[in-house]
Amino acid sequence: MQKIVSVFLVLVLSIVLTGCAKTQESATTNDASQTNANTQNTQNCDKSDTGDGDDQTITKKDQEEACAPIYRDSVENSYRNLQYRTSLYGEVPKEGSGLRLGVYQAQAAYGDGASEKNMNQLEEAVKEAKKYDVQLLSFPELYVPGYTLSSDDAKKVAEYKDGPSISKARQVAKANNMALLVPYAEKADIEGETKYFDSIAVINENGDLLDSYQKTHLYGQQERDNWSFGTSDYPVHAIFGFPVGVLNCYEAEFPELSRILALNGAKLIVAPTAADNYYVLPDGERSDVPYPDISHILAPANSYQNNIFFAYSNRAGYEKRGSDVWHYKGNSIVTGPYGDVLVEASHEQDTMLVSDVVPAFYGDTHPAPKYNYLQDRRPNLYGEMTSNEAKFYNDSEKPIDENTNLMEGGYTYPEKPE
Repeated sequence: MQKIVSVFLVLVLSIVLTGCAKTQESATTNDASQTNANTQNTQNCDKSDTGDGDDQTITKKDQEEACAPIYRDSVENSYRNLQYRTSLYGEVPKEGSGLRLGVYQAQAAYGDGASEKNMNQLEEAVKEAKKYDVQLLSFPELYVPGYTLSSDDAKKVAEYKDGPSISKARQVAKANNMALLVPYAEKADIEGETKYFDSIAVINENGDLLDSYQKTHLYGQQERDNWSFGTSDYPVHAIFGFPVGVLNCYEAEFPELSRILALNGAKLIVAPTAADNYYVLPDGERSDVPYPDISHILAPANSYQNNIFFAYSNRAGYEKRGSDVWHYKGNSIVTGPYGDVLVEASHEQDTMLVSDVVPAFYGDTHPAPKYNYLQDRRPNLYGEMTSNEAKFYNDSEKPIDENTNLMEGGYTYPEKPE
């Protein structure tokens, strides 16, 4: 009899556990209903977070059918449910004393109709950020049209700075009393010639276009084929009375640029970016050289050396152009003057970062009282930094050809300006 009771209890327990598992599965399915298509793609394609160390090779079929998510049918975050990560002190910083910064990391639309889709999503993202009283919201590099553009596509989707996308962004900023950094493809007529730039619209809380910052340091063959080099004196803008500077992706990796902005008075530098985790080659194989993890290497260093806050505003998810697929690194981050991480996003998750940046909560970045790297500089010794000639560290007589990519079989880039 005792054995019969034991068997009966085991059967009951099995039924209960099975029911719980099904309930959990159902809840998970309901929570992910808006993301089912792209989540399925991710399971087939994204192996980067498995942590098992296995060689994850993507076939061409996987690349074409699994890696490229479908267009968003709405302005909702279809790649993942939007996650919030915050570092707040309480009340919104008073004007001039700091800023409540938002960083929107997300999968965005690409290809035909991307600009309209992404501008609709921008408006929804602003509404989400408004719930946290965000004062400045940043989007990833080339957020409006998408990053993976051919030269012909870049010209087709480029807009003048008073075009429909930036005009709409200005209206949204004014309506929500929120400043915006909106990266887009800019078309500009300069001295009788039409040029195209990888630009960032800097829009204040009143909807005024303070600047259309044109990227000055272009990365790799694609960017140099698509865009002209911008020229800038790296201005600092007052956002709610707080000094903010802007860099664009690759430029975050040049210490000279962060230092210039800090010397120009910036207390916060925001760098929209499109750093990829890997690139799928036309033959279906992954590239074996992921983009460096700037979030955890240079962002803290830029903050610490310049006694500033630094935000790295990256894309997440995938983009596809023809048979090529880009898988973005995510890992958006906000760092403080001590090189400390205030808030950061994960690799894949669509995320809204919200952080208060308030200099008064930090002292000097060097142990010696009242001294820091900016004050202790000796500029009269730094003339070599402006030299146009760079040399290999192990061959001082052999200058680097700055227009040649040594890692791509000697491909010669279009000449960069002096």
